[in-house]
Amino acid sequence: MISRQIQLFFPLAKSTTDLLQFYSIILKTALDHIPSVISNFIFSSSSISLQFTRRVFDELPIIPPLFAWNTIIRSYTNSSDPIESVALLSELHKNGLKPDYFTIPFVLKACGLCSVIHHGGAVHSVILKMGLACDKYICNTLLRMYAACGDIALARQVFDEMPLRDVASWSSMIAAYAASYPMNALMVLRDMKKMNEMPNSITLVSLLSACGCLLHIRVGISIHSYIIVAGIEVDVALGSALIDMYSKCGKIDKALQMFNSLGEKNLQCWTIMITGLADHGRGKDAITLFARMKQIGIKPDSMSYSAILSACSHLGIVHEGQKFFREISQVYGIKPTMQHYGCLVDMLGRAGMVKDAYEVIRSMPMKPNSVILRTFLGSSRNHGINLDEGAKRLLLGMEPELGANYVLAANMSSTSGLYDDAANLRIAMKRKRVEKVPGCSWMEMNRNMVEENVRVSTVF
Repeated sequence: MISRQIQLFFPLAKSTTDLLQFYSIILKTALDHIPSVISNFIFSSSSISLQFTRRVFDELPIIPPLFAWNTIIRSYTNSSDPIESVALLSELHKNGLKPDYFTIPFVLKACGLCSVIHHGGAVHSVILKMGLACDKYICNTLLRMYAACGDIALARQVFDEMPLRDVASWSSMIAAYAASYPMNALMVLRDMKKMNEMPNSITLVSLLSACGCLLHIRVGISIHSYIIVAGIEVDVALGSALIDMYSKCGKIDKALQMFNSLGEKNLQCWTIMITGLADHGRGKDAITLFARMKQIGIKPDSMSYSAILSACSHLGIVHEGQKFFREISQVYGIKPTMQHYGCLVDMLGRAGMVKDAYEVIRSMPMKPNSVILRTFLGSSRNHGINLDEGAKRLLLGMEPELGANYVLAANMSSTSGLYDDAANLRIAMKRKRVEKVPGCSWMEMNRNMVEENVRVSTVF
């Protein structure tokens, strides 16, 4: 009787103090031997304090029921320590229990978040042994796990072997291709249409990302037209994807029009628009929009500041850019990243303040990466200043197989009158068979970009 009564009060717990009071009653009445009490208490406590819940879980006098295992595995998957879900699956097996339809997806998601493909492969084996390979939800999660781990080929294999697919299956496969193989994403959409499966807003977000990567404006416009004709609600995620696509494809005014038409805007949406304006040389508009964002109470993040520092760099407004850089830590308590320092070095270098850029590199709390070193050396060469020979050696040590680094270092040596050093660097390039990859540009000819015979008319 008491076990049923106390379980009714578990959902009322609001703090760890409340949980401790309930747990003391459980211990005093020996209710920690009853599986239903354990399950309900773990379920209620996991959303308040995962650390406390784990301590209770580990101290139980009986093997916890599967529901309790699933609850704590799910909680770890959604926490800052998702890898613990994988360890818990191993403990579950050691205790003689078998995972079910609910356990597997949580663990697969954790494997994807941590990019531990070997653990994910082991879970895949468990799926096959348990005969769960026909479950759409599990297969979709498995597909996303392989994609998150960067193995698109295995993700495609899972997709091809699925006996039944739903819109989530197609969307997952398109999302897997969108970033690295955008043309394949459009090919999957064509196959999706052949199967009379219509895309949803999640599918369309990935497709618009693929169009942005391909700079394929006409396909992007056709997707936008489909959204309007099909009456699909343009939420903040879909709206942000449209803004990003138009911006990357060079239609910044259309992107701004789309941005202004959105009712709800989150931080990501603002950042995409600010980045687009900065990339299109409209730095003043980017700064104005950034100020507007702060005025309405949206707190900028690391990405927002990278965008605004880039805008300041291209505008050549060093004083304003330095003020924004100080804001990152002094006003918002954000630790400046390598990208922020890179933007600052680029800004100072473009303005001819090479010595100041050098001091920034010297004062960085982390070792500069190759991008920052190339930026600094390029600025030094452009302004005829050579402050540090060590920067060249450091850059060549970081990326000894990149021909562009040798060419940049050799040009720097020539600018400083060190012709023997320049000659030795070019000899080293030949000896190591390192070549500088020439720059290239995309060109659309006859208003048609033909690749793998994918036509606009086959998309929608």
